[in-house]
Amino acid sequence: MVKLVVVGAGGLVGRRVVGILDQDPIPGVKLYLTGHSRSVGKQVEYRGQTLRIVPTDLKLLRKADIVLLCTPAETSAYLVHAVMGGPVIVDTSSAFRMEPGVPLVVPEVNGDKVFAHKGLICGPNCSTIQLVMTLYPIHEEFGLSRVHVTTYQSVSGAGYMAMNELERTSFDYITTGSSGHDEASVFPHPIAFNLIPQIDGFHDNGYTREEMKMVNETRKLLDIPDLPISCTCVRVPVFIGHSEACLVETREKPCVDAIRRKLARFPGVRVLDDPAGSLYPTPLMCQDTDEVYVGRLRRDLSSDHGVVYWVVADNLKRGAATNVCNILRALVRGEG
Repeated sequence: MVKLVVVGAGGLVGRRVVGILDQDPIPGVKLYLTGHSRSVGKQVEYRGQTLRIVPTDLKLLRKADIVLLCTPAETSAYLVHAVMGGPVIVDTSSAFRMEPGVPLVVPEVNGDKVFAHKGLICGPNCSTIQLVMTLYPIHEEFGLSRVHVTTYQSVSGAGYMAMNELERTSFDYITTGSSGHDEASVFPHPIAFNLIPQIDGFHDNGYTREEMKMVNETRKLLDIPDLPISCTCVRVPVFIGHSEACLVETREKPCVDAIRRKLARFPGVRVLDDPAGSLYPTPLMCQDTDEVYVGRLRRDLSSDHGVVYWVVADNLKRGAATNVCNILRALVRGEG
């Protein structure tokens, strides 16, 4: 029996991990749930039994076979250092993603890396996951020479408080005309009925930390360290679901129909692409699903080697929970 502890089980991602495992359990796994003080004591229905979220205790983690961290980066950093050398740790945060020797894994893309770990495996940023799941099959067919992506990221990527802020300030704006923005706000500008071209802080090069995460993580996942990538990340007033407008240039001259077929056959990707019928993915359509959805596939008018498309996924489920559950399945089943 494999002892699995989910840390942060009461959070946005942790709850979805438990939900996925409830619907599609991993045989031979005994599940334990821990969480932040606000979640402690909450009861969770799982496979016909009631589990209780308990405080995160280092002794419990050290006795586990696998520890899944659905926690902020600072919490993950502390816990990894505190229990490293005991259980295998799977971390959803950004704390160790770019550390040399630490596998960064999307199983559909580089599942062989699961067993290259030395006790720690990381899941990528939510926006990076949906991007690489479209880039990898294109790279297999035509090679990649350049990627430009603009993201339209929902507020759930910033947590509970951000979702509450969007709900509250949207109501305020409709009823009073006030943005409801103040010093306690999660975002640097009003989010209701607005767009904010900033996610996380800025580096000296003018790019945000979120943008550089996507650049560096994509290169690591695809094992193309010099791949030219340009990225702009925008926060939008959507509750759940990240969208991306992608311009991809390939080494060989691409065929849009061949790319469409390749993407449609790739595990975890679904093509919704019928412009005449206004069929293309939207965040509402993709919410609470496990797939990455692609539409608006077309040739780039500015380059013979370019293709343009639109990609959407549920950032909490496909962009985090589904990915780490797939990593867990590979670990438990011994499949790289």
